[in-house]
Amino acid sequence: MSVELIRGRYRYRLTRRYPQRFGGGRNVLGEVGSVAELEELLRRRTPLSLADLREAA
Repeated sequence: MSVELIRGRYRYRLTRRYPQRFGGGRNVLGEVGSVAELEELLRRRTPLSLADLREAA
């Protein structure tokens, strides 16, 4: 997950990175503008929660 400045606003972008042996690159799974929306996106697309991201940081 990354936080990026997109079109003048900070957005949370959830991406999946592929290993170099598979050609590298990223697949954008979703992009949201608030923490509440990020929590919903994580719940729908991954087995992770915001608490998991905090532990990883």
